[in-house]
Amino acid sequence: MELKYVKGLSEKRISELNKLGINSAEKLIRHFPRNYLDLTRVVPLEFCYANEYAFTKAKLISLPQTFTSTRKIRIVKGICQQDNEVFTVIWFNQPYVVQKLKIGQEYLFYGRVQKKYGQISLINPTFELAEKNDYLKGILPVYSLTPSLYQKGMQKVINDAILKVKPKSVIPSYIEKKYELMPLDKAFWQVHNPHSFDEKDIASDRIAIEEYFLLISAFKLIKGDKQQHRSRKYTCSPKELKEFAFSFGFEFTAGQKKAVNEIFADLTSPFIMNRLMQGDVGCGKTAVSLCALFVALKSGYQGAMLAPTEVLAEQNYNICKRYFPNYNVAFLSSSLSLKEKNLIKKALKNGEIDLIVGTHAIIQKDVEFKNLALCVCDEQHRFGVSQRSALLEKGSAPDLLVMSATPIPRTLSLIFYGDLDITTIPDKPAKRIDVSTSLVPQAKYNDMLQFISKEIALGRKIYFVAPKIEEDIEGEIMSVTELYESLSQKLPHVKMRLLHGKMKDKEKTEVMDDFKNGDTMALVSTTVIEVGVDVKNATVMVIYNAERFGLSQLHQLRGRVGRSDLQSYCFLLTQTDNPDTWERLKTVCKTSDGFKISEADFKMRGSGDFMGTRQSGRTTTELGALKYGTEAVFLAKHISDEILSSDKVDENIRKYALEKYDALCEVSLN
Repeated sequence: MELKYVKGLSEKRISELNKLGINSAEKLIRHFPRNYLDLTRVVPLEFCYANEYAFTKAKLISLPQTFTSTRKIRIVKGICQQDNEVFTVIWFNQPYVVQKLKIGQEYLFYGRVQKKYGQISLINPTFELAEKNDYLKGILPVYSLTPSLYQKGMQKVINDAILKVKPKSVIPSYIEKKYELMPLDKAFWQVHNPHSFDEKDIASDRIAIEEYFLLISAFKLIKGDKQQHRSRKYTCSPKELKEFAFSFGFEFTAGQKKAVNEIFADLTSPFIMNRLMQGDVGCGKTAVSLCALFVALKSGYQGAMLAPTEVLAEQNYNICKRYFPNYNVAFLSSSLSLKEKNLIKKALKNGEIDLIVGTHAIIQKDVEFKNLALCVCDEQHRFGVSQRSALLEKGSAPDLLVMSATPIPRTLSLIFYGDLDITTIPDKPAKRIDVSTSLVPQAKYNDMLQFISKEIALGRKIYFVAPKIEEDIEGEIMSVTELYESLSQKLPHVKMRLLHGKMKDKEKTEVMDDFKNGDTMALVSTTVIEVGVDVKNATVMVIYNAERFGLSQLHQLRGRVGRSDLQSYCFLLTQTDNPDTWERLKTVCKTSDGFKISEADFKMRGSGDFMGTRQSGRTTTELGALKYGTEAVFLAKHISDEILSSDKVDENIRKYALEKYDALCEVSLN
């Protein structure tokens, strides 16, 4: 249904919604709240943890003062009294609040608690007179907004869209009744209009069950439909493959050997290979993937290796040139000149290039192969189904090997990689030393920097990681630019470089090369270095605002150090004093097993966070900010198993499931 039929949406507002990716009423009702305001409990600020959101009542005792900071940010500050406690209320870039506040009045505030230097502040709080609290009560949804819509306005247009769309379930009614599933339209209404958090959770689970039922069913149907017979034959013998494996100069682990055997069995079977190889950081997936590529190249076919970043792609290119000296290996990325790209594309089409290694540039429409046989996708969790499909279209039913260094619990692997066979490498190279991981309180920060200075004096290299690029006007999150400036002052004797995702690929490559091979001793970066970067003498990883990352991502970042026989260290910094957050972060300190960490991450955060687009790009869903329990995912699989076990699948289910898969495969090459 078009947005123009939704009550309350003018052409201007529709245009603003389009910028959020909302172009239909169906998309609008899936614009789920990014958060909920809990206005059921009024809590004194002294009992709140730093960086938590709190709903509290206090009297404004000083008229707010407005001033502009050195960063040209307009700041409003007021002083409030709560019993015997005094705290500050602060608004950034909201000067209009001055006109709405009156000294001596008692207000209900809802905002983020900040505790610095013994002082308590409430940041950017919403507020209402305590005697007129008709609006500030109950559970209120908080949406990502457009400039022309307010929170209440967004809720109203979404409610009207729900009434007009009347979302219906694809799951048969007898199954809904069997598992006591609420009607889908009721679930959408309760997610946007909850009377309690329990009600919101039940409704969220119901919507997730519907989404994952379709997604999991699609993967099952696709896997069954794509059991294609092999048209080509690989002539590489087991003896030749074994000799190639010996060229690495080290003995493969038991897990690597098993992986090579499974892949070789796939390539010599009557059916096309579609296999996921997952394993922890440093388990040797790249060596196994090169064995797979060797089978294709030795048999006279072309291979392709796709990586998510130019840094990783170039690293893979250098490795491939080293181990495939008798083959023509080429590199393709967006940073090459037009002339260089055209020469490579021409040679690739003519069959003069045996193996192409590169970034998303490989899947551009004008890239053609002569006889592509095997595609390898490195760091699979950074790609979506669309990129994988685009690569496979470059050849005549090529074999596919995708790799992921982000372990997920085995049961979830079977669910979310349902269209792929799975190989897991559980072990690590024997000589690797576990990285010593510690939580660093603010009081020990300077001690940590002194330790790092000693490591640098020994010729070691250091990673400093911040969660975001831009400055945070509230001071809640350390930006990479702020961190770079701070460290430059605290460690003036250390040559350091800045790295983040907004830099051009050529500049990023130059910075990484200087860090790896030059005299740069410290790299101040965002998570752009999360995957694939291999610097042997990097021994320290420092992660700021560690509470902002999932445990699996922290483990990935930690994997950038400890890549040699040198003892390495990972320091986790957090500003929060919440004991639950500290306990969660201690999980990373206690174990180096990525699979155990992923299990803990899954249990603590739930699938709604764990299976988000950042953690696994290929399972992108329409659930957005919706939070749901892990049980919803498993119930969706159980229902799918039950329905699809029948010889005849309901055509309505097949239709909507395959539409779901097709939507994932819509290629965007921007």
